[in-house]
Amino acid sequence: MVALADILEQHPVWRGGALAHALAALPTGFAGLDAELPGGGWPPQGLTELLADDPGIGELALLLPALASLTRSGRRTVWIAPPFVPYAPALAAAGVDLVNLLIVRCPARRDALWAAEQALRSGSCGALAAWVARPRYPELQRLAVAAEASQAAAFLFRPRAAAGESSPACLRLALQAAGPELHVRIVKRRGSPAASPVRLPLKRPFHVVGRAAPAGTVPADARADRRLGLPVHA
Repeated sequence: MVALADILEQHPVWRGGALAHALAALPTGFAGLDAELPGGGWPPQGLTELLADDPGIGELALLLPALASLTRSGRRTVWIAPPFVPYAPALAAAGVDLVNLLIVRCPARRDALWAAEQALRSGSCGALAAWVARPRYPELQRLAVAAEASQAAAFLFRPRAAAGESSPACLRLALQAAGPELHVRIVKRRGSPAASPVRLPLKRPFHVVGRAAPAGTVPADARADRRLGLPVHA
């Protein structure tokens, strides 16, 4: 017979009073955050929700160390329907190998959901980042199942108000800017609730994307911001 202690040490089994042991977790690049996450990093076979209201507060900077590590090792990362135009020089400066970064533009919400699920099921990407407007629970469940069956770390960006909704994601983080820091509140994890937010110092500028101008044009006074990787305000 298998001892109870041995069963509890297995990956699919976790107790509410302790952090689960994730298999081959992907380090976030932030020691303080890794210490609060099951396995010491991003779940490699699960859906993570990043909840933030204001784009550019550091939500992408939070992912860049892990994405840089994956792309440098030859693993592909896929971005589905980002709301801004990615700024390649800033991504490259953060260590991301642009050869292994795939951006998928989606004309509609259903297209974004389909592309995200197919990318996860393809088995060809190391990480997925998706921006999907108002996903329903069954849609989240499909993404979560696809993430669990893949070898990819899956990230879904949603507004902070979604923290009050049910979600099948195994990890949910609410993000808030606080001066030069990003405060990360762990809304859900496989383990006991976090006592307080994790405070992460992030270097400015936070942005690695540029806001697209109307009709495909960029105002002259915005070009300097685009070079810095800051959002271009129309």
